[in-house]
Amino acid sequence: QVQLVESGGGLVQAGGSLRLSCAASESIFSTDVMGWYRQVLGKQRELVATFTSDGSTDYANSVKGRFTISRDNAKNTMFLQMNSLKPEDTAIYYCKLRRDTRYEYWGQGTHVTVSS
Repeated sequence: QVQLVESGGGLVQAGGSLRLSCAASESIFSTDVMGWYRQVLGKQRELVATFTSDGSTDYANSVKGRFTISRDNAKNTMFLQMNSLKPEDTAIYYCKLRRDTRYEYWGQGTHVTVSS
């Protein structure tokens, strides 16, 4: 059972930056598909950015050019650099790890609030 812990959320003004981290409780592998999602109260959880199964990256259109996903397998950690933040980026951000196409793990989420 992999445990994921997000951190780095907080309150920031529009135009500011935050860097989210997702730390795994055990080793992560290059074959693990990991990504960031976000959810606003009353809405469905949506994909923000992800590593695909071939190791490339994919982003929601709304964050392209502003957010960057990265990972450090040696440190069992994934990151989300968020720049030029907008009020509509306000949400709870979750990280997800999928392993062997069968196992899926989620973190508890970290709150991001962007004030206008």
